[in-house]
Amino acid sequence: MISILEENNIKAFDASVIDEMDKAVKHCEKDLSSVNTGKASASMVEDLKVECYGNMMVLRELASISTPESNKIAIQPWDQGAVSSIEKAILASHLGMTPNTQGNIIRLELPPMSTSRREELAKVVGKKSEDAKIALRNIRKDFGTVIKNNEKKKTISEDFSKRLTKKLQDFTDKFGAQIEALTDKKKKDLKSF
Repeated sequence: MISILEENNIKAFDASVIDEMDKAVKHCEKDLSSVNTGKASASMVEDLKVECYGNMMVLRELASISTPESNKIAIQPWDQGAVSSIEKAILASHLGMTPNTQGNIIRLELPPMSTSRREELAKVVGKKSEDAKIALRNIRKDFGTVIKNNEKKKTISEDFSKRLTKKLQDFTDKFGAQIEALTDKKKKDLKSF
């Protein structure tokens, strides 16, 4: 994030704001991909935290993950000793699935979702969406502070400060709409499967 602004150098400001806000949208997209819509996806479990070898590790570091069928996930740990730790992590997670272990392979079958479960997941999607919007507002606040500080130090004029503030709000609206579109798509997926 930039802290010193130059008069009429709007490109550096734009690039910095876009970079920060794009990170928030990408994080939201990744968060939403982990929500179960009734169709199996490796992203549902790959970031699951597993306590293994005395450390917290993510599942994708411990095993290969595949989706052999549209409603099944297969997890094959690289080390047989990690199987029980992975099972515990799955049971403790928000997934609502029971692992079925056959030798070195852990299979997860997605149960058909009830209407109440879909509504519950829609609330989770809404919460993740709101968290992303809060992140955008915090980014806007941080850049707004930078603009005000530079105006007070007289490194930028009042007119340029107003232009940057308007540009910042435009970016916030644009990226907020992207988050809203991702959320609407996920909620539609939840209702249609």
